[in-house]
Amino acid sequence: MNKKDTACLAVIVALMFSFVSIAEAQTVNTQALSPKQQSIVTIAAFTAKGDLEKLKIALNEGLDAGLTINEIKEILVQMYAYTGFPRSLNAISTFITVMDERGKKGLRDELGREASPLPSNKSRIELGTEIQTRLIGAPATGGYIAFTPAIDEFLKGHLFGDIFGRDNLDFQSREIATISALASMEGVNAQLQGHFNVGLNVGLSQAQMRSLISVIESRVGKKEADNAFAILEKVITARG
Repeated sequence: MNKKDTACLAVIVALMFSFVSIAEAQTVNTQALSPKQQSIVTIAAFTAKGDLEKLKIALNEGLDAGLTINEIKEILVQMYAYTGFPRSLNAISTFITVMDERGKKGLRDELGREASPLPSNKSRIELGTEIQTRLIGAPATGGYIAFTPAIDEFLKGHLFGDIFGRDNLDFQSREIATISALASMEGVNAQLQGHFNVGLNVGLSQAQMRSLISVIESRVGKKEADNAFAILEKVITARG
């Protein structure tokens, strides 16, 4: 083989590896979140936005992707802790409409399991404190605890005990929903940063986080995605 043939072969091999790398990158980008997880992103985001028309589409997509009725109910219930009762209740009403429409079409979606009873040997605050500590990786600290003990009690007993203590939605799914809702809202970057950390603590990968932001960009808006990406990069840098 002469030098010209060798050079051509080297170029061909380099191109082959380049195409493989591109394909692998695209696979990682599209498969970092499963279709069910991507549906959690849009359901939470449009609930936070109060965009009920787009939420209706997202709810149908979620059921088609395999989310159970009770899993979606759980997401919408959890959303009230981050988006307020009005948006959560509006989202639940929209879900009722979706279920009625699907029923009339003869679609039968999986109900899924109900949450187990909370442990009887622990108080709500004890359970919530354990869950909160596990999620953030250390006992909670902050000036708000001494300044307003009531909010600390509500966070531990209600948010992390009553809500996160329900076992029909895993922590990763709950964090995907929370991050997606916060990423779709303005003025909550401190909380978004905290929950990106929690998401990584419960085993979501950086690729999954970026995939989540890609869904936000394509379905919600570039402004929201750019802000979320900047916060995520700050978190990744801080974690080393």
